[in-house]
Amino acid sequence: MNAKLVLAQIFAIGAMLVLQGCSSNQLAPATVHNSLTTKVTDYKYLIGPNDTVNIFVWRNPELSGSFIVRPDGQITTSLVEDIAVAGKTPTQLAREMETILSKFIRDPVVTVSVNGFVGPYSEQVRVIGAAAQPQAYPYRQYMTLLDLMIASGGLTEFASGNSSKLVRTVNGKQVSYEVKLDDLIREGDISANVDMLPGDIVIIPEAWF
Repeated sequence: MNAKLVLAQIFAIGAMLVLQGCSSNQLAPATVHNSLTTKVTDYKYLIGPNDTVNIFVWRNPELSGSFIVRPDGQITTSLVEDIAVAGKTPTQLAREMETILSKFIRDPVVTVSVNGFVGPYSEQVRVIGAAAQPQAYPYRQYMTLLDLMIASGGLTEFASGNSSKLVRTVNGKQVSYEVKLDDLIREGDISANVDMLPGDIVIIPEAWF
């Protein structure tokens, strides 16, 4: 047998083995984050990456300031580095800051406010598929499906709106609900509008012609 042909066969077999080894590697499914909000009246804003946190320490202006939350969900202040803030309410963070600062000053009084309002990824609502602008949006209290569709520019020409699904995490499990977007948007049937909750995903398929 030709030596070159033998080498080519050996190389091909080796390549197949490498590809088989690579194909066996699988990533674990994404972690499912269950929102703390189970109904719209319970909603409290949680701090998220890229939010700006304003920390005011009474009678201590040198310890006060505005801090951008890093992608890892932490901030760095003048006294303490790497304070985890993502996923906390402003009030929770204020009480935690008082505990931290009590090591340096006597009886600190802290107030926290937030600008930016991006929120944690687990709290954002998402629309994917045949929407004009499919993307993630910050959740707002009393946000409805109609509000989300207005923000995303509505349906595309080829969307099958009445075949859409709303996916919601309930007790750690994803549950799918039918939503009638054609009725809501194209027919103006407000009874097809529903409340959104943090972490909801709206999936809009295209129609089959």
